[in-house]
Amino acid sequence: MLLEFIAIIAAGFGLAGIALSVNIALRRRLPQWIVPAAAGAGMLLMAIWLEYSWLERTTGTFPEGVEVASTNQVRSWYRPWTYVVPLTNRLIAVDRRFDRRHPDRPGQVLTRVILAGRWEPTRQFGAVYDCNAHRRADLLDQVELDDSGDLRNAKWVQLSADDAVLRTACAR
Repeated sequence: MLLEFIAIIAAGFGLAGIALSVNIALRRRLPQWIVPAAAGAGMLLMAIWLEYSWLERTTGTFPEGVEVASTNQVRSWYRPWTYVVPLTNRLIAVDRRFDRRHPDRPGQVLTRVILAGRWEPTRQFGAVYDCNAHRRADLLDQVELDDSGDLRNAKWVQLSADDAVLRTACAR
């Protein structure tokens, strides 16, 4: 967040410097408001670029085997440009590097789910997806896996068959 703030300030100074240089080269024929307007425009454009590039910059750091299953897009009145192109501010990814299947339970997959949000810390948790029954059990402290592949003390959450994270976790 601090680095983005510094980048926004630097963009304002940079565009103001360009406007000042052009004004000096034109022997001060441009209006006086051009330099502060350029500074404001540079800061606004940098802030917008940082907002819209967040998804690409975040997913670019994911290692091979991490698939984005779902994203959340928002529109807000104080960002009128989001009505033209919605802004992505959260994502759910499945880390397929940690997929495990029990031979007695081929319809279930143990995987790691990654939750990432703009201005939020990234969270990870383990989950078991039952691909046949369309449900999910989060692996919490009291959940145990027995030798037959059954989960004890698991709280299953029923999901719709077209749930994006379920489809990503169950895809081979």
